[in-house]
Amino acid sequence: MRLYMFTSEDNDLSAFCGDAKGSKLPAQFAPWTPAGFVENGAQPPHNFSRFKIEAALKLVGFQLWRVKEKEKAE
Repeated sequence: MRLYMFTSEDNDLSAFCGDAKGSKLPAQFAPWTPAGFVENGAQPPHNFSRFKIEAALKLVGFQLWRVKEKEKAE
């Protein structure tokens, strides 16, 4: 499964979604901007668990995440 990445323009949230349009992303954090994708089998950024991301996509259609301040500075 290809993982599509998005960033919220209203806050510092990012998200993974299973489709390129982000159709299942939560509206309360919109607008969402495409930020790239992770190919099937490739490691997601920040050492996130691909298994947990894919499980969330199957369960609710998206996985939200935020980079800690420490990681942003690096």
